[in-house]
Formats: sequence, C-alpha cells, structure tokens
Amino acid sequence: MPSKDPTSPPKAESSARKTPATLESRTWWQTQRENLLTVVLALLLAFGIRTFVAEARWIPSDSMLPTLEEGDRLVVEKVSYRFSAPRRGDIIVFYPPAKLNFDGAYIKRVIGLPGDRIRIAEGKVIVNGIPLQENYIYAPPDYSCPGERCPGVPNQGSEFVVPPNSYFVMGDNRNDSQDSHIWGFLPKENIIGNTIFRFWPPHRLRFFTPPTYPELSAAAAQASRLSP
Repeated sequence: MPSKDPTSPPKAESSARKTPATLESRTWWQTQRENLLTVVLALLLAFGIRTFVAEARWIPSDSMLPTLEEGDRLVVEKVSYRFSAPRRGDIIVFYPPAKLNFDGAYIKRVIGLPGDRIRIAEGKVIVNGIPLQENYIYAPPDYSCPGERCPGVPNQGSEFVVPPNSYFVMGDNRNDSQDSHIWGFLPKENIIGNTIFRFWPPHRLRFFTPPTYPELSAAAAQASRLSP
C-alpha cells in the first residue's frame, strides 16, 4: 500500500475567507454602535442632571420685577434642598398647589418660614413683629394681610402663622403677583429648586444669593440676651 506523502498540499479550508467588503461592513456597524451608545449615555446623563441636579427655566411674566424680567433665562439647582431647608429670601421654582389647576411652575421669593408670625400692613411685611427691609421689591404692597384682599390666609386676628413644612412666598412685584397671599401656603414637597444664576440676556448675567435681613438677626440676638 502506498504511504501518505508528507509533502502533499493541505486540504482546503472549509470556511470562506473574510473579504475586504465584509471587514468594512463590520467596522461600519461597530462605529455606528459606538455612536449610538454615546448618544444614549449623553441623553441619560442630561436626563439625570435635569431631574436631580439642575435645569434651565425662563420667566413668563412680570411678577418678579424688578429682580427678574419676562424672558430671563435661569439656572435652578435641585441639590441643596435635599440637605437643608429653604432660606428666607431664596428665589424658588415650585409647582403651585393642586387647587390652582395650573400645569406648570411658579417662581417666587420665600418670605415666611415654618412657624413665622406674619402680617402685611401699611406697605410692610412684618415677620415676628419686625418689618422687613426689602430693597428688591417693585413697589410696597397696597393690601393688608390678613384681610379681604388676602384670601390665601385665615382672616382671623392681626397676623397669621406659617404651618409646619410650609412656606409663605411672594413675588417681588407685590401688587401684580399670584402668590401665597392669594392661594395660601406652599407645601415643601412642591419645591423644585433654588434659582442660582441668570444666564440670559448676556448683559444681565447674575448670581443670586439671599438677602441677609439684619433687622431680624438683631432682634433675635437681643431676644437671646434677654432670655434667662
């Protein structure tokens, strides 16, 4: 029987060789898959930032004049209120109470904190017996609160008390603002975030920090000295 020739050529491969066209097609699909993955990750990141960190908002009305004008674009951050409570003077964005049947967000300034005693009289907002010095308002309020033109709070006695986990918010344009004096106290859970920066228009760029209200600080310091 003849022996096998060790020098005979090898058998042909059973699988077809990959052509340049096949390799090019595979490379194209790999590139598209990477691009698609990049777009999906970017969208998820943008959604996460907008939902949990910050978002842009625009001003649709004049209720916050002169601080904010119609058409202003703002950055609203959502992180700080997870760790601390809103401060007096913060400019907040929030969902209005359900009874207003309004599908959108409001922007106002925090005036009353939980437990504060408040009244509005003779063009002044009086908190815990101290008139606030407010150089940010457009004009003094021309109504009294409690009173007939202040249906948002109980019309009993000379002042009202902000309930727990609620805030009394007002527009800086006091006489042209749908705010707490009209529809009542704002629940804490309705707050979206705190306004920190105006990025439009360019000539009015501004970072926002809350007023200090030294008159309240001085009154609190005096009360602490008099307490036994």
